[in-house]
Formats: sequence, C-alpha cells, structure tokens
Amino acid sequence: MKKLLFVVAFAMATQFGYSQDKPTREEVEQVIEKSGASGQMNAAKKQVLGMIPKEKQAAFVIEFDALLKKVNSSTVDLYMQEYTKEDVKAMLAFYNSPVGKKMAEKSEIIAQKSQESMMALQGELQALVMKYMQ
Repeated sequence: MKKLLFVVAFAMATQFGYSQDKPTREEVEQVIEKSGASGQMNAAKKQVLGMIPKEKQAAFVIEFDALLKKVNSSTVDLYMQEYTKEDVKAMLAFYNSPVGKKMAEKSEIIAQKSQESMMALQGELQALVMKYMQ
C-alpha cells in the first residue's frame, strides 16, 4: 500500500512539475503573432487571390481564414509540445526587441519575394526531379 501511495504521489508531482514547465496557449499565440507568421500567410493569400475570379474572392477569403485558424491552432499545439515556458519567454523577448520587430514587419515581403524566387526556380527543380525519376 505504501508503494502504491508513493507511486501515485510521484506521478502527481511529476505531472504538476511537467505542466508548470509548459507554456500557456496564450503565450504561444503571442509568439506566433509577433513572429510575423501572419505576414507569410497574407503573402500566400494574396498570391492565390490573384488566381481566383473577383466574384469568388470574398467566399475564398472566408474559407481561407477558417482554414488558417485550424493551421494556427495546430501550430500552437506543436509549439506547446516542443518548447518550454522558458523557450517561449525567450522567443517573446526576441520578438519584442528591435530586430525581432523588424523581422516580423518584413515577413510578408520576404515571403512574397521567396515565393517569386521559388517560382523562378520551379522549372529547374522539375527538370532535376525528372532526371532522377527515370
């Protein structure tokens, strides 16, 4: 009986200590927001919107934003699994610094230019893949 109580007490203490080391959902959401991740998604949205007829764009935006909420929720879950509370605090400190803010501000334009760069290389990449698939 003493062993059982010890195991239960140890398990509870371990769980309590473990949960204290994990960041809150709100802290992780702040990191993602401050990181400029939304700028990257905005760049992708703008690129795709250009391919959709004007009369369908409003409906697309509604569905895209709903899908984006699912992506963000999943990303928060991943951060909470992989990072400690201290990690998240350090990330927030960085994103609140001048260079962190600049990085977030530039994220949309960097994402847009990266997409353009990748599109320019897409033909070369396809040729390379085809070369090795045969």
